[in-house]
Order: sequence, then C-alpha cells, then structure tokens
Amino acid sequence: MVEQLWLWAQPLFQSIQALRALLGLDGLSSLKAKNLLVLIGFLVTSFSSPAQVFDIAHVDSEPTRTFLLATPNPKALVLLYPGGGGMLRLQGDGSTRNGHTFVRSKDLWAQYGIDAVLVDTPYDLGDLRRGDMRGREEHLQRVNEVIDFYRSKLNLPIWIFGHSMGTSTVSNFLNGNLGNQKKIEGAIIAGTIRSASIDDDITIPIEAIHHFQDSCLGSLPENSKRIIGGRPKNLPSKLVLIDGGISESNECEAFAYHGFNKTEPEFIDAAAQFILSY
Repeated sequence: MVEQLWLWAQPLFQSIQALRALLGLDGLSSLKAKNLLVLIGFLVTSFSSPAQVFDIAHVDSEPTRTFLLATPNPKALVLLYPGGGGMLRLQGDGSTRNGHTFVRSKDLWAQYGIDAVLVDTPYDLGDLRRGDMRGREEHLQRVNEVIDFYRSKLNLPIWIFGHSMGTSTVSNFLNGNLGNQKKIEGAIIAGTIRSASIDDDITIPIEAIHHFQDSCLGSLPENSKRIIGGRPKNLPSKLVLIDGGISESNECEAFAYHGFNKTEPEFIDAAAQFILSY
C-alpha cells in the first residue's frame, strides 16, 4: 500500500515543488494567467497519469526494462508481453516508437482499476520465421524476475498477457514449470501463434482473444479456438472473437486485424472484464 501511495504522491510532490519555485517571493498574485493555466494542466496530467520505468536486475546481463502505468486503488496488475521480437526499446521516460497494440492501448487499463506494465527485452526473441527463443531458460528467468519484482513491490494479483509471439512467452512460462502458475492469478493470450499450447495441468483462468478476420498464417483464429476448446471443461477458460476495425498493414503486423487495429477498446475491455471476474 505504501508503494502504491508513493507512486501517486511522487508526481504531485514534484508538481508542488514546481509551483513553489514558480511563485517565488511574490505569491500567487504575481503569476500570469497563462503560466497558471499551464501549471494547472501539468498538475492534472501528473496526478492522473502516474507512470514509472523500472529496470529489473538480471544476473551478469542487461536488466529487463519495464514501464508501469499505475492507477489509484488498483485491483490487479497485468504484465504485457508484445509480439514480434519483443523489443519495445523503451526509453527512460517509458516512450517508444513501437506501434504494438499494447503500446497503443496502454492508457485504457486505468478505467478498469488495473495497473498495466509493458515488458521489454534487451535482445531480439525471434519469431516463427527466424526461430522462437522465448522458450529459453534465460528469457523465462526474466519473466519470473519481473513477476517477483512487482508482486513484492505492489502486492497485487498478477496476470500475464501475451500477444502474437508473446503467447509463446505465456505458454512456455506456464508449461515449463508447473509451479509458475502459483505465482499468478491467470493468463491471457491474443493473436495466438500456431506453436502455443496450454497443458491440461495448468488450472488457473485462461482467456484467448482473437480477431475474427486475422489472416496471419502463423496466428489464425483456429489457434485460440484449439487451446480453449481443448481445455478440460472444469477449468476456467474463455474464448473471445472480436470483429471490426481496419487492416492497414501486412497481415501479421501491428496495424492489421492481427494487431486489433481500431478495436483497441474492445480488445482491452475483453481482457479487463475477464481479469476482474476473478
């Protein structure tokens, strides 16, 4: 709780310091109206959008950079693993030129009271064409380190969410060690790749989201249908198919149906509602 309050209080404290500096010795009456409006806007933005970059240590190698978008009184936290090679190249302020759907929709989680974390990687994790490296022990160790860091820091129920090649991270994390599922509340996969699977002894809630018109050959809707349809009936599972939007790029890229282009609100709503139901 203390950590969560500080995430919110720190930007406000910095804003108050800026206000004191701007006021100087003359007090509020000396401020020009324009400066006051700018400052008010800064205060509102800072207080409503607390976000921080955390570099999570990894032994004898570069840290795993993450970008936390915190909310007041959060109910859960979701770790977002993007597709492709997984490299967001997050800057020190959390900015990135990557147009992945998780980046485009990162601010939509706050309305549901869910903390969201973009998870970067310091090296290319490959893909179906070049070779998938997400099953390697070193990568999965990083996943565990990120989970342990945020569980210790915020003490919230943690969900792991992978899109496209990110579904390989989720499936390898869960299937590689039966004990891993005890660390998280549930998992979500979207735009599922053909090599992804979820073992029957994984009993946590699993949701699969897919765009009805996804035509990327490595991640057709049948992949998500196969995983959810093959789960034991007594286990919590859900399949959501989304329609609509616009395809504006190669069928396997971020601005295609595969990347839920122009359906980001429906995409996040489907995931958030599933998270909040547990």
